[in-house]
Amino acid sequence: MSTPAPLTDLHWLVSAAAEPWLARAAELAVDPLAAVSTLRRDLSAERTHLVLQQVDLRHRAKNKFTAANRMFFTPVGLQQATDEIVAQYKALRFVEVDRVADLCCGIGGDLLALAVDHPAVGVDRDPAVCVIAEANAAAYDCPGATVVSADVTEFPLDEYVAWHLDPDRRPAGRRTTRVELHEPSVDAMNTMLDHGGDAAIKLAPAAVLPDTWEQTAELQWISRRRECRQLVGWFGRLAQHPGKRTASVLTTSIGEAPATEVRTVIGEADVEIPVAPIGRYLFEPDAAVLAAHLSGALAAEHDLAAVSTSFGYLTGDHPITDDALVGFEVWEVLPYHVGRVKELLRQRNIGRLEVKKRDVPLDPDQVRRQVRVPGDQSATLLLTQVQGKTTAILAERIMASNRQPDPSRKK
Repeated sequence: MSTPAPLTDLHWLVSAAAEPWLARAAELAVDPLAAVSTLRRDLSAERTHLVLQQVDLRHRAKNKFTAANRMFFTPVGLQQATDEIVAQYKALRFVEVDRVADLCCGIGGDLLALAVDHPAVGVDRDPAVCVIAEANAAAYDCPGATVVSADVTEFPLDEYVAWHLDPDRRPAGRRTTRVELHEPSVDAMNTMLDHGGDAAIKLAPAAVLPDTWEQTAELQWISRRRECRQLVGWFGRLAQHPGKRTASVLTTSIGEAPATEVRTVIGEADVEIPVAPIGRYLFEPDAAVLAAHLSGALAAEHDLAAVSTSFGYLTGDHPITDDALVGFEVWEVLPYHVGRVKELLRQRNIGRLEVKKRDVPLDPDQVRRQVRVPGDQSATLLLTQVQGKTTAILAERIMASNRQPDPSRKK
């Protein structure tokens, strides 16, 4: 792990005094050696490193934050931060709450969204991280956000109506999905819930949860850009579906006034899906649906079957436009063999091929190279197990999208 920067240097980094150096470093980003040489004429080695690191982090943060070029980050803080769209969606559940605490706030990804409609305090035991979070609140012009450095397990939660917690998933330096190894510990989090039960706990999508949480909380998996970003445990009055699982797919419409549409699947985990031969259409559930084990609930909603007992792909004879599913119109189904697939692609003049796989030990990139042929048509090759055999499905991706209202959102 890297050594934290001295607080004096961090305070300098987020001040107006560092702005010219950040701008200059951004101009020189294409030539790192020139950037180091230029900055080292006037800055210490530590401050030169901080400036150059910040320019790189801001570039990497653009897919998470619209104001990334004005914000400040740490490498771990950026990796763990909730992105702007997801944070805004989560904050909707706190709209009617007038005092919110964001615990283990990190660089402030969730805090910035929570502080839009009412005052919110960010709490983190790392003073350096608090400096960054305060600077980001200023960058987003969030006067309702304040930041304090404290141990969240000792923070007076009874003074707040609700709270959000992002526990440390790397307490020993390596990421873990075992909640009992998080910090605060499960016992500490349960004690916090006893003192203030209206809460949201952010976790990794693959987190192994305590049985009591499965029974009392709403467990929500959230995806964006077809990637499952996080699991949120909603407790108390913030849980809209206590004891159930939900999978929410966030889709941002780009335009003069960008808007986020949400499709939410609600149900019980691992509902059995009937198995049937591959029909005219194949469907892949969104990553949030898969992580929440809600493929069965989604299949029942659309009267779909599974192509195998592993429930990887769903199938049916009618097209479906649903943001919780990616659809494909099936052209050919055949046992997977490099030569046979290659010949089929040649016959159909397919030179642009997307390869997807589920439940088979194949590398899509390697398969793409092995079956590549010249051609000006495009298609998708899906590889999966059918009756214990590796099967190739040549199909066309269905691009249409039907935005459906989120039943979990308040009117």
